Amino acid sequence: MPKPPRGERSWQESGEPVRLQAYLARSGVASRRASEELIAQGRVSVNGHPVTTPGTKVRPGQDRVTVDGEAVALEETVWLALNKPKGYVTSRHDNFGRRTIYDLLPEKYHSLFHVGRLDRDSEGLLLLTNDGDTSNRLLHPSFGTTKEYLVDVEGKLTNHEMERLLQGVELEEGLAKAEEVQRLHPVDIDVFRVRVVLREGKKREIRRMMEAIEHPVRRLTRRRFGPVELGELPSGKWRVISPRELSAIGKEGKRPPRKRVRPEQQDSEE
Repeated sequence: MPKPPRGERSWQESGEPVRLQAYLARSGVASRRASEELIAQGRVSVNGHPVTTPGTKVRPGQDRVTVDGEAVALEETVWLALNKPKGYVTSRHDNFGRRTIYDLLPEKYHSLFHVGRLDRDSEGLLLLTNDGDTSNRLLHPSFGTTKEYLVDVEGKLTNHEMERLLQGVELEEGLAKAEEVQRLHPVDIDVFRVRVVLREGKKREIRRMMEAIEHPVRRLTRRRFGPVELGELPSGKWRVISPRELSAIGKEGKRPPRKRVRPEQQDSEE
């Protein structure tokens, strides 16, 4: 597995105390938020004593941590990039017997959890990891991680409609905005490809935004999640994310928001 980027040390090497919920998240037990719930429920013990305060610190390699009586140890951090095909559910189990993304992975990776999700009809880049702490940062709105999609829609978007996406479309739970919108090229009769960049992650957000401006989605593919790109990864295949990609994740949240229609795409359709 990849080593930590140069200049960074693993928790085992540093010997520094860490917050209990972060330790559980890094151990692959659950996300940081879910780990806080486990602690509050009294299911976590440190050196044989139940702990209910999330801020409690532990020393990796020295303190013994258990969840429901089972010992927890830090795992080597794993990050995967998966090219999810259409028709697969982003879930570990499905009550309706549908295929899940874990059917595409070796059994040794079935304990990884997905960072966000793609709906069954969508495809493209999906990240999986046992690093709950970092995955929470990627998903939290304040971190500002951008995600890039190629979207095939019915009808050609006008400049006014693209501006609506940039200014925000009202959905049930609030305003949904695109960071960037770019018309690309036709892919079929009256079906056009659009490039969309988002910072948020509302459920089926792009599909609902396009429906709001009366351009139903025919196909949706995620090409980038933060600094990680899908590249030439074949559909249904996975790869280990490189240390360089991981070290670049922290830079994504520092980029200023951008909202624009590319000048070369403007015309006088209106």
